[in-house]
Amino acid sequence: MSQANPEPSPLVLVAGASGYIGGRLIPALKARGARLRCLARKPDAIRAKFGPDVEAVAGDALDRASLDGPLAGVDTAYYLVHLMTDSDDFEAQDRRAAKNFAEAAKAAGVRRIIYLGGLGDDADPDLSPHLKSRHEVGEILRSTGVETIEFRASAILGPGSLSYDMVKSLTDRLPVMICPKWLSTPTQPIAVEDVVAYLDAALDLPPGASRVVEIGGADVVKYRDLIEEYARRKGLRRVLISVPILTPWLSGLWLALVTPNKFGVGRHLIEGLKNPTVVRGDDARKLFPRIHPVGVPEAIRRAVAQAEAAAVKPAA
Repeated sequence: MSQANPEPSPLVLVAGASGYIGGRLIPALKARGARLRCLARKPDAIRAKFGPDVEAVAGDALDRASLDGPLAGVDTAYYLVHLMTDSDDFEAQDRRAAKNFAEAAKAAGVRRIIYLGGLGDDADPDLSPHLKSRHEVGEILRSTGVETIEFRASAILGPGSLSYDMVKSLTDRLPVMICPKWLSTPTQPIAVEDVVAYLDAALDLPPGASRVVEIGGADVVKYRDLIEEYARRKGLRRVLISVPILTPWLSGLWLALVTPNKFGVGRHLIEGLKNPTVVRGDDARKLFPRIHPVGVPEAIRRAVAQAEAAAVKPAA
């Protein structure tokens, strides 16, 4: 007697597959045997990177009509789209993209959206435009009633992440740094591997209400501690001189000296460093007890080791 064909596994869509987190999440989802569809403006690049077992489809979150086909039949959708550019109007673009995606997901019958945003206190009257936009995107995704798991993270530590690359660029190139007051703001960085672990594990949560889950590493530090730890790991001697008058805007100009290609994006990010980004609840521990995030020294050790390994890897 022949057995009936097993039901295919639920279809998972990743929007933002070409980004930093998407590029690390997809291999993790493949390893668990998820049936994957990736939404990208340039799907050929996704196919070339991840192979034929990952379905790549064309779509743009800013184009509502382009989302209906890609979201058809999807059970869970990861929303990793972040439109922060050098434009001063990035909030409006993020708002539009999130609204388009939320409406299309609702129309397609998507069961759950998993979104990665940023930490920060909504009650803070001085919350940066960048962090306000991250929170607003989460609210928009929840607004249609589709269950949304919104992860909020601080600086993500890993080679290629903007936060880590800023620390690396500053420390590598400036033996003496004039450090503004906000470099003493408390933050709770998290290793990129731990971010991916949370995003992956969210697939296994039982159905329920939408929720915000704050995630962070094992250590609460100051941003200058990241610079000092990176310098220690690289064997660099660096002098940090604290001053109270260097504003985030001027710091953005200063950042342009060492990271000119990312100045526009970095300026928006650096404006958020005045805001404490620390985990305030323990939902992450309760929901994901098997995940034990590492601290700053281990996260930076991994990032440095991965970057050095990539630098000596022979070209394909």
